[in-house]
Amino acid sequence: MIDPRTLRDDPDVVRASQRARGEDEGVVDKLLSLDSRRRSSIAAADKLRAEQKSLGKLIPKAQGDERAELLAKAKDLAAQVKTAEVEQTEASEEFEQLHRLVPNLVHPDAPEGGEDDYVVLKHVGEPKKFDFEPKDHLELCEGLGALDMERGAKVSGSRFYFLTGVGAQLQLGLLNMAIAQATANGFTPMITPTLVRPEIMAGTGFLGAHSSEVYRLRDDDLYLVGTSEVPLAGYHADEILDLGDGPKRYAGWSSCYRREAGSYGKDTRGIIRVHQFDKVEMFVYTRPEDAEAEHARLLDWEEQMLAKIEVPYRVIDTATGDLGTSAYRKFDCEAWVPSQQTYRELTSTSNCTTFQARRLGIRYRDDDGRPQTVATLNGTLATTRWIVAILENHQLEDGSVRVPEALRPFLGGTEVLTPASK
Repeated sequence: MIDPRTLRDDPDVVRASQRARGEDEGVVDKLLSLDSRRRSSIAAADKLRAEQKSLGKLIPKAQGDERAELLAKAKDLAAQVKTAEVEQTEASEEFEQLHRLVPNLVHPDAPEGGEDDYVVLKHVGEPKKFDFEPKDHLELCEGLGALDMERGAKVSGSRFYFLTGVGAQLQLGLLNMAIAQATANGFTPMITPTLVRPEIMAGTGFLGAHSSEVYRLRDDDLYLVGTSEVPLAGYHADEILDLGDGPKRYAGWSSCYRREAGSYGKDTRGIIRVHQFDKVEMFVYTRPEDAEAEHARLLDWEEQMLAKIEVPYRVIDTATGDLGTSAYRKFDCEAWVPSQQTYRELTSTSNCTTFQARRLGIRYRDDDGRPQTVATLNGTLATTRWIVAILENHQLEDGSVRVPEALRPFLGGTEVLTPASK
């Protein structure tokens, strides 16, 4: 949730953020009205409770008619307190419900617009010019015996698959390389739950505009996560953290599940857009004033991983209308995909400021020992989709694939993946 003090002290900032996101700015005035009602009802209830307490001290000392009068007054006050508390509860709940629907503020430098209005910050590497017609990743996988889409569909339905043989080895090697890098940079590796409670999923902001993307187990009232960001955000829910030694950094390895609602007909070939994949995700808790610097570090760590797989990529500054509910600013790294002659997202890193932590009750103590809300950030280190970029960019004319040098130790030293028939 956004800070209520920002709403009260600088509502124009919230209005501008809503406009930039393409959201209703009228919600700001509704929230201000509800906040005023909520605070007035709290003050009124507190005043009545104070009167009730003072009266309660007088009754034992009173006698006769005075006592009877005080008891009658106490009865009337009790009824008033009950009414005031009902009003306080209703006003607070109405404010809370609307407050939770408002997305995070946006960074003033984030480009405005929708999905196609991103700004390219830089290009790294040049797309390779092949002297043969390059194959797409599905054709390469089939030749390598790395993927079985047909049996995946037979077992689980469309957009499911089996990674087989070198396909499974490639994913495990890639994710292990990501964990190795994260650990070397002070992250604590975590294998996280993939089922979470509703309050954790809602706390991270995934049950708002993007709830249609989330799988739900209704009988158990649990949700399947689309990223380990969710359980890692919930890991310290309702806690006060010690950030005296700097940020808390975790690297979560998990299977991820996305319904891909509304994406039918898009990227249905192969494993670019699927319902289940594996990912290593960085997640950080830090002081709010350090969040932007930490965001830059997360992007740098992502670029280090991309350098290890030796693919051309670009970095984009995501437009405000495509940030998602929780992000204040988001940078994506997109790798070149030869078969599509375009760039496709491989990593994403978001600065969520205090938005998620305020919903989940995660705080730290400042230099004066006072509890303050932490900032949270996340960033991708590797996913199943990276296999697409590796295979297509490093393919050879005979369908073999050169293994990037940094990845070779995680594949038992293998330098070239060769077609299964060879």
